[in-house]
Amino acid sequence: MTTHTTHSHWRDRPVLVTGATGFLGSWLVDALTRSGASVTALVRDRVPKSMLLTSDSMNTVNVVYGDVRDQRVLERALGEYEVDTVFHLAAQSTVGVANRNAVSTFDTNVRGTWALLEAVRRSPLVRSVVIASSDKAYGEQEELPYTESSPLLAVNPYDASKACADMIARSYALTFGVPVAITRCGNFFGGGDLNWNRIVPGIIRAALRGNRPVLRSDGTMVRDYFYVEDAVSAYLCLGEQLASRPELRGEAFNFTNELHCDVRTLAEKILTQLGSSLKLDIRADAPHEIQHQWLSAAKAHRVLGWSSAFTLDEGLDRTIAWYRDHLARG
Repeated sequence: MTTHTTHSHWRDRPVLVTGATGFLGSWLVDALTRSGASVTALVRDRVPKSMLLTSDSMNTVNVVYGDVRDQRVLERALGEYEVDTVFHLAAQSTVGVANRNAVSTFDTNVRGTWALLEAVRRSPLVRSVVIASSDKAYGEQEELPYTESSPLLAVNPYDASKACADMIARSYALTFGVPVAITRCGNFFGGGDLNWNRIVPGIIRAALRGNRPVLRSDGTMVRDYFYVEDAVSAYLCLGEQLASRPELRGEAFNFTNELHCDVRTLAEKILTQLGSSLKLDIRADAPHEIQHQWLSAAKAHRVLGWSSAFTLDEGLDRTIAWYRDHLARG
């Protein structure tokens, strides 16, 4: 995997990852362990098919069982494992689920953020905290692409929960000097995402099983699709630079490969790369979804020197290969 980071920075470095058994968390933990970091994973639920739990990485990390909303658990983990860097990924991250369960979404995504940051504020060894926000925090904008100076106009529960977490992180940075910065990314895709309601894994699984792939929307919505290995490189890059650049505290960064497309085009591209002649089942039933969303990563290029390493087609090729192998093994 290509990353914009140095193995020497992460070697023996104590790192806490919340949401470690999730899609992005699994990839991030793997990258950190291969770079020699001493990783502690906060785990709430055991997800048997999580990529982390089925990988060798799980045998090399410290595991703390607990809820991200429990500040005492967080303080204990930070203190006992002498954590230097935190990647906060734990969240209700499925938009449809979040919008149907607003209270639990706000509780996890908002209270979980301030509980973590308050625990960090009481933990003097922590030098770097990266908080996962989302492009959804921007809401619907008149001008595209979104830049970091765009206002946060979130409306729906998931979007609003991310905007709240985003603003809380900035508050802790500017009020208390907590070394925290924020990522805003588009729609992640890659191997290991077992949420079959998401478009990429859902289309691939359906096609490989000979079923017509379903699109919940009418296929015209435009989104950024961000390959997971590029996302990992972005998080590591920001986490490393934040440790030595106090001017980055409270800053937000968009990360994207800046290759957005509409949902139908993406789905048809996947079918083409699979060599499938199946036709899409377009349901046109996606309420509360913003029509057009995409990001500019100009600030990340300029300030951090970060850039993506994979094209959309390259990311899809690697993703399809992962699912072919995974589904063949049952």
